[in-house]
Amino acid sequence: MNKVWQMILVAMWAAVASAAPLTLQLTPDGSNPMQPAMGDIMQFRSLITASDQPVEGLVAWISLVEIDPGHEQPMDLEDWSAHKAVSEARLDSGVVLKTDWSMRLIQSGEYRVVVSATARGQDSVFTSPTVTFQVASKPVVESRRILPVAIGVPFALLGMLVYRNRQRFRLGSGAPL
Repeated sequence: MNKVWQMILVAMWAAVASAAPLTLQLTPDGSNPMQPAMGDIMQFRSLITASDQPVEGLVAWISLVEIDPGHEQPMDLEDWSAHKAVSEARLDSGVVLKTDWSMRLIQSGEYRVVVSATARGQDSVFTSPTVTFQVASKPVVESRRILPVAIGVPFALLGMLVYRNRQRFRLGSGAPL
């Protein structure tokens, strides 16, 4: 999507949400991988704006939802992101709170990420538009790295035992272990 369309959509969103005390935007960072895979890190930026009045006690958090058919569920961000929430004591009218969120992709599948916010004195939770992305699987265990270890360790242990037995036999114990 080019910049002009993004600006038009942001302006339309701001006009629709102008009655809300908070407006939220969420965009993926331009440096994110085009085809993200397990282990990659994705960055997102949220913009939270207080509309016509200051907002006291703002809390914003990021949420991740898996949307694979048959596996629809919210994800616990403990392994995905260390930065899960921000707070601001006061957000004055027209002031924008910019927050960068990073997320390590742990599991393959299709996901949606959203930023939500609420404030003291508000009865509602306000949300950004969602960002949908697909995470490709990546082999966690690579056989070319494990095979030398799986074969080499037993041979190394066997070699050490043979060497040790020969040393003991030479030193006069006479009996191998």
